[in-house]
Amino acid sequence: MPGTDVREPLRVVLGELPDLPHLPELPGRGPVGDLTGRATAVITELGFDLQPAGWRLTGGPASSAGIDRRRARSLLLEDLDVLEELAQGYAGELKVQIAGPWTLAAAVERPRGDRVLADVGARRELAEALAEGVAAHVADLRRRVPKARLLVQVDEPALPAVLAGRVPTASGFHRHRSVDVPGASEALAGVLAAVRDAGATPLVHCCAAEVPVGLLRGAGAAAVSVDLLVLGAEAYDALGTALDDGDRVFLGVVPAVDPPHPPEEGAVVERVLRFLDMLGLDPDEVGDHLVLTPACGLAGASAAYAREALSLLRTGASRMGTG
Repeated sequence: MPGTDVREPLRVVLGELPDLPHLPELPGRGPVGDLTGRATAVITELGFDLQPAGWRLTGGPASSAGIDRRRARSLLLEDLDVLEELAQGYAGELKVQIAGPWTLAAAVERPRGDRVLADVGARRELAEALAEGVAAHVADLRRRVPKARLLVQVDEPALPAVLAGRVPTASGFHRHRSVDVPGASEALAGVLAAVRDAGATPLVHCCAAEVPVGLLRGAGAAAVSVDLLVLGAEAYDALGTALDDGDRVFLGVVPAVDPPHPPEEGAVVERVLRFLDMLGLDPDEVGDHLVLTPACGLAGASAAYAREALSLLRTGASRMGTG
């Protein structure tokens, strides 16, 4: 969401999305508040610091973390305090987000340079620490909002590039080796299992065109979130299978930044109906398994459009009988 103070975005989310609110991330705060920075705040077993090139492992324990990592952790705890205050007594589904192991491995550097992705041992250690951190994070959320049913969205926007060997090295002249599907699934499965074991439901979000839906479901994702506006046709059949199997599918159907012309409810609904028609699925039969979402995060949008987009999704979903 846009902004730097979580209180107002959270009020908007709770007001516009009463059936499935979420704890907003605020990348407007800078690296300490973006996708990677929030993950470093959740991971308490490893040390991180912020360098000009981005987040880096310190090679030591969490106590060796730099001031930026401590700031990221402080902001997370402040946001959780506000969530506990504003969501007091809430008893429905509540979503939180965390970067996945492969997106982190492609973004975070090793102590001596280059991405964690380049080192099998380092990326295993990072994935295991992420799983431990997520479990503790869920436990904290269950204490703060005890009646909520928690949904943990694991964000993996970089996974298709990792699988295809498209992640550039630090020099920019080469690409990291691709990771095979079994290896990618194993690391992701560990994080998703930690979510489930902690009493939450794991969802995986990937806003790329080539979403490996089968891999995500095989790793333990109970739901898959995609950007329908860019999704490649090769993923359609796998999503249809997920819906047939009773899994939930989150469809990104509203632009994530202010469009030249605001989208209309009828156009949003029509986009979803066309998608279901291509799959040969009856909206009345699978509507309960669909959730309408923005195409991706709304951090780049104006505050006014972010509110409008969430309102549009709620009314469009209500019209279709989806989530």
